[in-house]
Amino acid sequence: MKERNNRDRRDFNKGRQRRGRRKVCMLCAEKIDRIDYKDLNRLSKLIAENGKILPRRMSGTCARHQRYVTTAIKRARHVSLLPYTDA
Repeated sequence: MKERNNRDRRDFNKGRQRRGRRKVCMLCAEKIDRIDYKDLNRLSKLIAENGKILPRRMSGTCARHQRYVTTAIKRARHVSLLPYTDA
């Protein structure tokens, strides 16, 4: 009879993917149709510390709202309401 060791167990678990709890879009939950570029409190939550726009998998926004967020952040940067970088 073959002995099982930790290596066999690791190989077995290697093919499995972890699935976490799916994030709910906070803009859909608040029933916001469009996001305004002047709403800096909401936009600052969707930007990382270094000034990058957070991706959908991190922010939890749906695809439709992520497009609105991206254009709103870019417009706010263009009008100098938000910085391009944190440097």
